[in-house]
Amino acid sequence: MSVDIKKLISQMTLEEKASLCSGLDFWHTKPIERLGIPSIRMSDGPHGLRKEETMFSKTVPATCFPTAVTIAASWDKSLAEKMGKAIGEECQAENVQILLGPGVNIKRSPLCGRNFEYYSEDPLLAGELAAHFIKGVQSEGVGTSLKHFAANNQEHRRLTVNAIIDERTLREIYLSAFERAVKEAKPWTVMCSYNRVNGTYASENEFLLTKVLKEEWGFEGFVVSDWGAVNDRVMGLSAGLDLQMPYDGGYGDKKIIEAVKSGKIPEEVLDRAVERILRIVFKAIENKKENATYDKETHHKIAREIARECFVLLKNEGDILPLKKEGKIALIGAFAKNPQIQGGGSAHVNPTMVDDAVEEIRKMVEGKAEILYADGYHIEKDEVDERLIEEAKEVAKVADVVVIFAGLPERYESEGFDRPHMKMPESHNRLIEEISKVNENLVVVLSNGAPIEMPWLEKPKAILETYRGGQAWGGAVADVLFGVVSPSGKLPETFPKKLSDNPSYLFFPGEDDRVEYREGIFVGYRYYDKKEMEVLFPFGYGLSYTTFEYSDLKLDKKEMRDDEVLKVSVKVKNTGKVKGKEVVQLYVRDVESSYIRPEKELKGFEKVELEPGEEKEVVFYLDKRAFAFYNIDIKDWYVEDGDFEILIGKSSRDIVLRDKVFVKSTAKIKKTYHINSTIGDIMRDPIAWEKFKNFMSELEKRFSIPSYIDFMKRPERYIRNDCLRRMLFYYVRQGADMEEVERMFYKFIEELNTGGDN
Repeated sequence: MSVDIKKLISQMTLEEKASLCSGLDFWHTKPIERLGIPSIRMSDGPHGLRKEETMFSKTVPATCFPTAVTIAASWDKSLAEKMGKAIGEECQAENVQILLGPGVNIKRSPLCGRNFEYYSEDPLLAGELAAHFIKGVQSEGVGTSLKHFAANNQEHRRLTVNAIIDERTLREIYLSAFERAVKEAKPWTVMCSYNRVNGTYASENEFLLTKVLKEEWGFEGFVVSDWGAVNDRVMGLSAGLDLQMPYDGGYGDKKIIEAVKSGKIPEEVLDRAVERILRIVFKAIENKKENATYDKETHHKIAREIARECFVLLKNEGDILPLKKEGKIALIGAFAKNPQIQGGGSAHVNPTMVDDAVEEIRKMVEGKAEILYADGYHIEKDEVDERLIEEAKEVAKVADVVVIFAGLPERYESEGFDRPHMKMPESHNRLIEEISKVNENLVVVLSNGAPIEMPWLEKPKAILETYRGGQAWGGAVADVLFGVVSPSGKLPETFPKKLSDNPSYLFFPGEDDRVEYREGIFVGYRYYDKKEMEVLFPFGYGLSYTTFEYSDLKLDKKEMRDDEVLKVSVKVKNTGKVKGKEVVQLYVRDVESSYIRPEKELKGFEKVELEPGEEKEVVFYLDKRAFAFYNIDIKDWYVEDGDFEILIGKSSRDIVLRDKVFVKSTAKIKKTYHINSTIGDIMRDPIAWEKFKNFMSELEKRFSIPSYIDFMKRPERYIRNDCLRRMLFYYVRQGADMEEVERMFYKFIEELNTGGDN
């Protein structure tokens, strides 16, 4: 970097330093003209540029790409990067230096209002797609702001709610996607969330902002507050919050100046924040492309190409899809003409153009089929309109096939509030039920940003989940319905049968300002699979117009240390008649663990394209983290010695190949024994168990009393839960000298804790 930032900081007054730590207005950082420090612009994302000319004004037109959950359904890292690159180009054209996104918060409950702009219930999937999106945006010289750090999993009382999460759950589920994105993609900024985490506001949480993000993960950019998320500016600065947004009238700056002058915080703390901010400011200016433009039509085509890779075929009885360009095709449902392409709130993009499905399907059939249409329901209200239902039934009666467009209106999903239930509007459910009575060739196309209940599941022959497909949704739907491409999306979340099946159900959204994550690490499929619970559709599920066969699973070693890397390869073949893409999913299962662990966890995925009859080899590399869990006793990731199954699946419930590897831990956790340690604790350690048996013999010889184990004459499973204290009293009751027995027991415990490797 050509600018000597440390020298620049040395030339600043205290007031100037403080001023750089808050915004100029709603979107810009402050400049310092006398020192040549420029201002840079931030704008909302993440599925398109949302740039306001002035606060709360209409936003400039930009390409509305598929939302985060939609792109997650593609399971395609290169696609996420391509989308990020296109958005980066639009940011350059609109003179925006930092895009506020992506959001990688975990989809804990189907009810979270912002689920449409979050990727997944799984941190690996969310983290990988976020990392590639960030790489795409930043390849264009535009920064990103990874958000909302951390545990922002609901909109209910989001400004004040206290998320109570144990450290293992926090590390494994809610921080893991952030960690992967930070380490792999190096976002320019990270945005802290509104809520509290374990009692402390995220904006002043030193554990999150400094210890974890900056020190452990090596984050080098600056931390910016979510807009209006600052609770105490001085505490925030001390904890690692660098930039407060938006402008607060100078209140925060004044508090910082007073705190430095009074000695409450050292000026060096302020200097570090200013240095982080300036590094990004000058990086943004250096990467600015003058007179940048982009082609709206080209980006619209990219949006269409992306969207059609994301749609998930949930059902296709009798291969009713793809549709043929013949006969009479009825398109029913107001969504067909009024696409529900995104959710509401700060992520809402003003699209450059919008495709509707009716027009795009008319283009697709090229006059070879007759296209009929009926509204079926009102978009702006949920109540059933019997007249619209009857009109739709009359249209459906004369059609060869009916496509119903249903789901959730955009008003159901937005920043600022959560959904009260998992149901579609009753008008949509009723429409599907009634149409199924007059035409059995029924296809349902869904638009929604999170799971919904499907009481009519058995009625349609086909169901296509399109999530929130962006402005080119209509064309992408036509492409998939008529087989221009084979659907290749997979669900990035589990669809439960009903809301009460969800693991967070009893604890979401909490009481007053307290929400406890009592389900722990068992989020999404980790819970449903462990419980062996029936679901509507499992995590990773999705059908195709072709078929795939897996074979030749190979591990490059059968035994390994946890500091080594395991190479896994598998072959996938397209055994059908059309070109298609398949998502190969790799899960890892700890065969036997003394710790509570999920049945299986996603640890790798790759999407491959195959011509009919073509076969490709897919390779994965698994390091320590693929086998580890977060051990709160040692405050680190830990692998327990043992066998691990490598599972290759088409979903979390459809495992087609498996093999085993034995992993040896390089970390030794020293067990501390005490008078209340159980026999089972000792049995788990071979060295300690040998010492224990010798100690039993020693006691028997010394006191001529049968050993406790012989005396109990009970199965091993019974005595495993007995403790040393109970054994001690046994010998005393049998007549042994109390002081001598006690001395021998405590000497034995000391030998366990100090003698040898245990």
